[in-house]
Amino acid sequence: MIDRHTATHSAATAPEKAARSKYSCVACGGEAVWNPAKQKLICAFCGTEAPMPVATETMPGMQSTDVVEHDLVAALRNVQGEARGWARTKRMIKCNSCQAISVFDEAKQAKSCEFCGASAIVDYDETDDVIRPEGVLPFQVAEPKAREIIRAWYGKLWWAPNALKHKAMTDTVKGVYLPYWTFDALVDARWQAEAGYYYYETETYYDNGEQKTRQVQRTRWEYASGSLNHFFDDTLVCGSKGVHPSLLRGVEPFPTTDTGGKALKPYDAAYVSGWTVERYQFDLIAAAKLSRERMMGETQQLCSQQVPGDTQRNLQVNADFSRQTFKHILAPVWLLTYTYSAKDFQVIINAVTGKIEGEYPKSWIKITLAVLAFIIVALVIFSMGGKHR
Repeated sequence: MIDRHTATHSAATAPEKAARSKYSCVACGGEAVWNPAKQKLICAFCGTEAPMPVATETMPGMQSTDVVEHDLVAALRNVQGEARGWARTKRMIKCNSCQAISVFDEAKQAKSCEFCGASAIVDYDETDDVIRPEGVLPFQVAEPKAREIIRAWYGKLWWAPNALKHKAMTDTVKGVYLPYWTFDALVDARWQAEAGYYYYETETYYDNGEQKTRQVQRTRWEYASGSLNHFFDDTLVCGSKGVHPSLLRGVEPFPTTDTGGKALKPYDAAYVSGWTVERYQFDLIAAAKLSRERMMGETQQLCSQQVPGDTQRNLQVNADFSRQTFKHILAPVWLLTYTYSAKDFQVIINAVTGKIEGEYPKSWIKITLAVLAFIIVALVIFSMGGKHR
C-alpha cells in the first residue's frame, strides 16, 4: 500500500521468493530483454525472439491480466492488500547528487547515476518494501528513433551554441522507467459567484474646448450559482526526483487509457528486464495530496467556465470527492543528461508518444548579435521617420 505500511517481512517478500531471477532465452538460456522496436523479448546472445510470457495469478483473487485500481481511502488508513516488492531480485543505488534511487537487475554494475551522470552513488537498502507497480507502459519508441528525435530537436535550437550538436552526444541516451501514481475521483461541486454583464453608457467630455461623447463600459453584477459533476480519470503524479519536473510536464501525458495498441499493461517483470527503473520517492501520501490539489484546481476552472456573463468575481467552490482510487505504474522515457560549460542539462523523450522536452545552453554571442541587430533596425526606422517630418 504505502511506504509506511507495517506489513510483515514474510508477507512482503513472498512474491520475490517465487519470482524468476531473469527471463531466459528458449534457445540458448541467455537473458532475454524487452525490445521496444519489435515489442518482444530478445536474447542478447543469440537474437532469438519470444513473446511476453503468459500472465499468471499474482495475488489471491486477482489475475495479473488486469490493471486494478485500489481504494485510496483504505490505503491511506493502512489497510493491507497491495502487492509488495519487484517480483524479482533487484539491486538499488542512490545518487548523492540528485537523490534519485535507481532499480535494476542484480547482476548489473553501475558506475554513475543514470539521471545526472554523477559518480557519487551508493548502494541503497529498503527499510520498507515498495508498492509493486500495478501496470507498465512498455517502450514504444526504439533507441535509434530516440536519437533521431534528439538530433532533430538540436537542429531547431537557434539560440544554442553551434558546438552543442557535437558536444551533447546522443549516444549517451538511456532508457529509464519512471514511477508514476495515477488517481481517479468523482467530484460533486457546488459553486457561487458574482457574474458580471457588460453594458455601455454615453459619456460627455471636452477636448480642447470642444464637447465630445464616447461609450464607456460598465459592469452589472448579479448573483449566480450552479453545480458540477466530473470524473477525474488517471490524474498523473510522478514520483521521480531524477528528472526535472518542468521537463516531465512538457512530455506528459502518458496514454494510460489509450486503446490504440499503446495501452497500459499489467505489470510483469519481463517488461523491465534489462532496463533501469527509478524507485518512487514521493510516496502515496505525498502523491495523493498533490493529486487532490490538481483536481481541486481543475474543478475551480470547470466551475469558473459555468459562470454566466462577461466576467466574474468572488467565485467560491465547495467540492466533495468520492470513488477515489489509485494505482502505481511505470512509464518509459529516453533520458539524455549532458554537461556543457560546467553546467548540467537534461533532455527527455516520452518513449510512448515520442514527445520531447529539453534544456540547453544559450549562446551569448547569438543573443548579443540579435540585440545589436534590433537596435540598428530601430535606429534606422527612427531616422527615416524623422526625415519625413
